[in-house]
Amino acid sequence: MPDYSISREKFVKGAGMAAAAAAAAFPAFVPRRSEAEETVKIGQVESLVGPFSVFAKTEVQAAAMAVDAWNKRGGVLGRKVEVVVGDDQNNPGTAVLKARSLVYQDKCVALMGTVNSAATLSVSATAASLGVVFVDSGGHTDAVVGEKCSWNSFQTCHNTWMMTHATGYSIAKLFGKRWYLITPDYAFGHTVAKGYEDVIKRIGGQIVGNDLVPMGTADYSSYLLKVEAAKPDCLIAIPGGQDLVNLLKQADSYGLLGKIPVAGPYTELEVVWQLPKSARVGYWGVEWYYKGDIVFGKGNLEAQRFVDEYRKRYGYPPTPYSVGAYVSMDRLLWAINEAKSTDGVKVARTLEGAEFKSVWAGTSSYRKIDHELMWPAFFSKVRPEGTPEDKYDVLEILDRQEASAIAPSERAQAAVCHLGYPG
Repeated sequence: MPDYSISREKFVKGAGMAAAAAAAAFPAFVPRRSEAEETVKIGQVESLVGPFSVFAKTEVQAAAMAVDAWNKRGGVLGRKVEVVVGDDQNNPGTAVLKARSLVYQDKCVALMGTVNSAATLSVSATAASLGVVFVDSGGHTDAVVGEKCSWNSFQTCHNTWMMTHATGYSIAKLFGKRWYLITPDYAFGHTVAKGYEDVIKRIGGQIVGNDLVPMGTADYSSYLLKVEAAKPDCLIAIPGGQDLVNLLKQADSYGLLGKIPVAGPYTELEVVWQLPKSARVGYWGVEWYYKGDIVFGKGNLEAQRFVDEYRKRYGYPPTPYSVGAYVSMDRLLWAINEAKSTDGVKVARTLEGAEFKSVWAGTSSYRKIDHELMWPAFFSKVRPEGTPEDKYDVLEILDRQEASAIAPSERAQAAVCHLGYPG
């Protein structure tokens, strides 16, 4: 199995960056950067410590692949591309400091990244104040394309409304309409619960319990006892990263996984690979998978090249977080190159609505109304043993949902999202 431990030293230039950024007297405007600078620098904000660090490592690896590909083609605007990674330490306040530091001190012309939804929102707002584009590769909160949307921010990963509506109807069909939710108590968890509440309302079901749990919870025993007592048709497990690993391991040790089906809006390969085989269970939404015609379509050479190169570099397959970061960086660099400028407004106008094909079947774009990437989502079943040919192949893709069927309508988004372009 791959090593999912993460070294902050490997990605972060100095431990004192946050303190330095906090102490700096930032002006109220962004100095104009020269188009003649030797490199085009992109800032990547990631949570390199904490329960989501495994996803941050994946994003850093995949973004580097996209940068390397552009540099091999001659760079962007005729200049070499460089990525500078800032560790937000899984803290939205620190994320603000890192975003400012990347722009002011490192001279980054745009920002991407984030796996913590609270950090996503703080970086989005900060990038808007700095006048630079930000592409959210892994923070799934709805607000960044909803009531807190901004002209400069784009969301590559599916938001929680899309994933709950891509999975909720299938969960009800498989198991029934009485659900118990275990929900992480922050922006991501709250919006997932809201999405499932909408599904339950539509199908005439009932959420029989919804426990809000702090991020970083180590002991789920009290919550699991309540789930067992409630006897729901299905346990909806919403925590992510190491929190989901802890939850499923403990549910397995208590024998709960043999009594009550478990499902959820997302599972990540980084999570499943860490679990003992007895805890590798359930039906889950997944944003992308590294094989299969349901995902790739027929003859998708770009997808196959991406998978092959990623496995060659890192020794294991790419995951949905890999794809989120790879596509985010690739499209951001494309927009800068196409706009022939690093000006934030010009880059944003170029990126929105531009259709492209990538490592999944079909044509996609960041829709103009809210800057959400419109791409398919998938529903899967865990297979604990993998396959004889590939131990990493632990998901069976059962279904594909097109973005048009699961995203909020443009009319609904127009009522809450006002991009507010300057001028």
